[in-house]
Amino acid sequence: MIILLRGNILNVFTGDIYPAEIIIEDGIIKIVRKIKADFDGILLPGFIDSHTHIESSLMTPSSFAEATIPHGTTAVISDPHEIANVMGLEGIDFMIEDSKRVPLKFFFTAPSCVPATEFETAGAKIGINEIRTLLERDDIVALGEMMDFPGVISEDPEVIKKIEVAREACKPIDGHAPLLSGDDLCKYVEKGISTDHESVYAEEAREKKELGMKVMIREGSSAKNLQELASIGGDFLVSDDIEPGDLIEGHMNAILRKAVEYGIDEVEAVRMVTINPADHYSLDFGAIAPGRSADIVLVDNLKNFTVKKVFIDGRLVAKDGKRLFRIRGEERTPPQGKIRIKDLEPSRLEIQASGNKARVRIINVFDGQIITSESARELPIIDGIIQPLPEDDILKASVIDRYGHGNIGNGFVKGFGIQEGALASTVAHDSHNLIVVGTSTDYMMEAVDVLKGVGGLVAVAPDEYMHLKLPVAGLMSHERVNILACKARQLNDFVADMGSSLSNPFMTMSFLSLLVIPRLRLSDKGLFNVEERCFVDPILS
Repeated sequence: MIILLRGNILNVFTGDIYPAEIIIEDGIIKIVRKIKADFDGILLPGFIDSHTHIESSLMTPSSFAEATIPHGTTAVISDPHEIANVMGLEGIDFMIEDSKRVPLKFFFTAPSCVPATEFETAGAKIGINEIRTLLERDDIVALGEMMDFPGVISEDPEVIKKIEVAREACKPIDGHAPLLSGDDLCKYVEKGISTDHESVYAEEAREKKELGMKVMIREGSSAKNLQELASIGGDFLVSDDIEPGDLIEGHMNAILRKAVEYGIDEVEAVRMVTINPADHYSLDFGAIAPGRSADIVLVDNLKNFTVKKVFIDGRLVAKDGKRLFRIRGEERTPPQGKIRIKDLEPSRLEIQASGNKARVRIINVFDGQIITSESARELPIIDGIIQPLPEDDILKASVIDRYGHGNIGNGFVKGFGIQEGALASTVAHDSHNLIVVGTSTDYMMEAVDVLKGVGGLVAVAPDEYMHLKLPVAGLMSHERVNILACKARQLNDFVADMGSSLSNPFMTMSFLSLLVIPRLRLSDKGLFNVEERCFVDPILS
């Protein structure tokens, strides 16, 4: 089938914009010919999100495609380590199979750290043999982010072998190096790790660029680094983790709009979501040029990036924000990923101590960031139990092993602002145990009870609660983005009424258990200092 498109094209190789006609045959661009004509709008290569975790959208791949294609996204590179930590290879297979139901081009990376660390309990383990098998697949384009940067630096044999397997397969290795600097960063880069999406500060990104790393500038729902890093620039624009409510407003088109607003050159911004990731991951699109797949987006201009039409393989799949495709086949829910929590006694969510007061470590969370800090506070002891201080925004936090082993880690957190009640979720990076934050043990127990069945997100307030169910591994739903966005917005509003000022309280909570981002975190095995790579006692004195 031969298709002819005509319009003003942006040549990502030269940066020029000129009228042209594009001849497409069987989904491949055959001819790009300059012509003399006047057209409205600009034809761009389809947008690529080169680092994302589909699971964080709370949607399955097919639902994610429904949400993002109308915004100009034609391809994504997803690290499925969220579902892999719950279900292993079976979870990865589910993601790949579900992605085939839609025209969006999904590519995946082989999760490098399942479990993410040895300091938590996950539902599966992906070793060297599994990674080798995954990297043999054409739809697996890289080794997923190497979160175990201490293992890389110390040359842990298993970590180094995973890197070697990727190099033998001639596939790039994605990085994860938050706040890494100096000699340690050099050791990390020397192993062949080529990208990083964790830069928070401009000088941090600059140092990585100077050492040859390709910097992914992240602008997601919780971690927003674009404004800080815009002056330094980067190679890719990525979302990493993005919620349904944000996807209603846009995807890569919205990130492009912000990039230009923050001072990144218009053409360079487009390159960061087209030719740069396509070339890095050896994909056959990313430019309007002969031999490339005809993945093309018509936008109004290079400032607003309002998407008018979206073509994938030359076929019109969205127009004026509306999808023009159907999801193929039946929904399939993974047979595993259940919540296996043994009989839970309230006392297991409490920290015991003697005396009248105890000085304890506090995890501090920040809106718009996933890093935490540590502080100390003296808390009262009643009947041998250390108490939270909701009036001072100091709440209890627990991570409960969801895989049936019975582990529970307890601590205290500041920054949620809840006056009375609890939040709980089975979305808790990266092992996705059940995480709960609350003003009392009773509220926390009530929240846990709600999630024992189907999983998801729940907020419990006096005399009422609200539950967003996530039946796919406790991480995702087959529901469409507008439905999920509405439910998530209602849930966030419910939490705001409980006193929280966080823009994304559940996503912020989900990162409390991420043991590879500084500084203080909580796993099902205890309170963890990321920089020292060791467990610490919640009680200081």
